[in-house]
Amino acid sequence: MVEKRTLRSHVEINNLDLRYEKFRLKSKRIERALLASIIEHDIQEPLKGIDLGDGTKILLDGFKRYRCAKKLNIGMVPYSSFGSDEPLGIIKLIRNSIARPLTILEQAKMIDELKKVHGMTHGDIADLLQKSKAWVSMRAGILGEMSEYVAKRVFNGDFPVYSFMYTLRKFIRMNSIRKNEIDEFVKLVAGKGLSIRDIELLANGFFKGSDNLRQQIKEGHITWGLNQLKKISGRTTECTNAEQKMLRDLESVQRYMQKITYSARNDRLGSDIFQVQASLLVQGVIDIMDNFIIAVRDLYDRCEQA
Repeated sequence: MVEKRTLRSHVEINNLDLRYEKFRLKSKRIERALLASIIEHDIQEPLKGIDLGDGTKILLDGFKRYRCAKKLNIGMVPYSSFGSDEPLGIIKLIRNSIARPLTILEQAKMIDELKKVHGMTHGDIADLLQKSKAWVSMRAGILGEMSEYVAKRVFNGDFPVYSFMYTLRKFIRMNSIRKNEIDEFVKLVAGKGLSIRDIELLANGFFKGSDNLRQQIKEGHITWGLNQLKKISGRTTECTNAEQKMLRDLESVQRYMQKITYSARNDRLGSDIFQVQASLLVQGVIDIMDNFIIAVRDLYDRCEQA
């Protein structure tokens, strides 16, 4: 696809079409910081969109800047156009979002739009993005795992993206857990300012804990439930020093595996120096992977028997 230089100008904020606002994640924390920055320095980066032939300007990127400008009664905002073709504008947004990449869920929403509204296939999208079909298919499948309710709370910034991707999805894939139970859990904990760690503890207690603990969480006794779960997770003092060290190592492995799984998809990790060093480290990880999996599975079997 031949890239065209974006056209920059200023537009009236009230003339922007916001149909894609629900495709982008909200964050009150980021928006507060951005508001303070705009008050001091004005809007530094143009909002980006598509200019249709009838004069409609569809906003694709810059919704946080848009909401801040509205709060500050700013009538004219800097604006860059991706051109007049809507699906190609979406493709450009995904490809060009290097400084602040779209999250995997935002990419999934955009890909879903290209498929359902614009009739594009996985192959079409992969070719234009210069990605593999597997890259596109993985993102296309994520939205199918989310109910409409969960998607709304995640995109509104009420429930952390990370907690959905790496905590809830493992429960969603369990046949014994229904989607309405996932919805119920999200409804109970969303918007309460809980940390990712707290949500992980509560999810394990809600879906895998005792009936009493689950009922307490259902009744809204979140603080009580967290205290009980933290007591349970903190009972490592009853173990030997070697056992305590092993438990800490297992926690670290789980945490870093989740972190690397998420970060490895970041297109910004592409410098020559990084790739040379990363390839050596990754090769070392691959070399011990088979033995690692055998050892961990053996440990799991022994613990299950106990």
